[in-house]
Amino acid sequence: MNNPTHPHRYLFTLVDGGGTVPVELGIVRRLVERGHDVTVIADASAAADVHASGAAFRPWATAPNRAGRQAEDDPLRDYECKSPIALVARILDRVLVGPAPAYAADTMAAIDELHPDLVVSSFFSFGSMVAAEARGVPFDVLHPNVYLLPAPGIPPFGLGFRPAKGGPGRLRDRLLTGMTGRQWNKGLPGLNALRTELGLDPVEDLFDQVHHSRRELVLTSADFDFPGEMPAPVRYTGPVLDDPAWAVDAAWTPPPGDDPLVLVAFSSTFQDHGGCLQRVADALGRLPVRGLVTTGPAVDPASIDAPANVTVVRAAPHSAVLQQAAAVVTHGGHGTVMRTLAADVPMVVIPHGRDQADNATRLRVRSAGVVAKRSASAKKIARAVEQLLRDPAYADGASRLGEAIRRDAASGAAINELEAIGTCEVAA
Repeated sequence: MNNPTHPHRYLFTLVDGGGTVPVELGIVRRLVERGHDVTVIADASAAADVHASGAAFRPWATAPNRAGRQAEDDPLRDYECKSPIALVARILDRVLVGPAPAYAADTMAAIDELHPDLVVSSFFSFGSMVAAEARGVPFDVLHPNVYLLPAPGIPPFGLGFRPAKGGPGRLRDRLLTGMTGRQWNKGLPGLNALRTELGLDPVEDLFDQVHHSRRELVLTSADFDFPGEMPAPVRYTGPVLDDPAWAVDAAWTPPPGDDPLVLVAFSSTFQDHGGCLQRVADALGRLPVRGLVTTGPAVDPASIDAPANVTVVRAAPHSAVLQQAAAVVTHGGHGTVMRTLAADVPMVVIPHGRDQADNATRLRVRSAGVVAKRSASAKKIARAVEQLLRDPAYADGASRLGEAIRRDAASGAAINELEAIGTCEVAA
């Protein structure tokens, strides 16, 4: 990693997406440790995490400000949406476009006060990107997952598809990308109204706003993602493997015994997943294993009726637990997947939405995990765990990916890109 010739001033504009927070703040912490001046505008729910990174914290003042990570604090409540069209409409209304003017106002106020060299925006804060562009400050966008935007070769987001094969597969992708693109572009009038108000030309596609960035930093390993033809600003910079600040110092001891240890790690935000957690605990109760269920901030550990061989806690440092684990059962959030693979541990993935089906497919294609439905019974989940523990091919697949993930995580590529301010042009 290069040494900075002089400290820079960074303004991070983050929207609490649960598992995205430790990844984004892992970048912040590394910049602070290298002597840079970093301020983070974020939700109140992330205040303690920001303070732990060493950066200065500013809450969203006029933009939506999530108070905590309980169900009642979730502005999106995506688990309520019964169709992809309804989900896109809600994301546009409640996250990307509806509150964009407020995100822009808070970001411009911070820019005018702090005069940052670079704004680094969460993917969810389109208003912050517009604000930086309007103020003439370069901005980068963080993708704390696989690349989710439309690109040739990349299957459409959220459906868990494998890469297209042959003419029928390419037709599938073209049709679905066109259909979903029309839904996303229903947000164009609102976005362009904000751009026009701030003196910017309109964009032709909603995601052009992201592509106006100096860099799009994809915080995963290219070996994990599917290959595609990426826009010019895109750089794969490797994953951030930090545990959440609220879990780093959590006390834990391995469950007693010598049976294989199975870690259960689901979302840190509410995805209406309490019932699934209970079925996973029941599944582990059927097996000769030691189960450790970590519920995270959104689910009360006391709500899980644990069998005798299963321990339920709110938090544990997964990076430490994984050194002893033989398997993981997870919803498939990107951060959990990366930390698990970095420890060479295979997974049973039970996707609940968002990018989780896409992550699950990438694991299945690389023989690093098996996939179960969200509605799977305890019996079926137990069978999937048995399959992982019985067949060493899954651990071998996880180990092959783990080698690439550890290499890319240690590369420092994201910090090198962020410190290279002024060395590249903003995309047209």
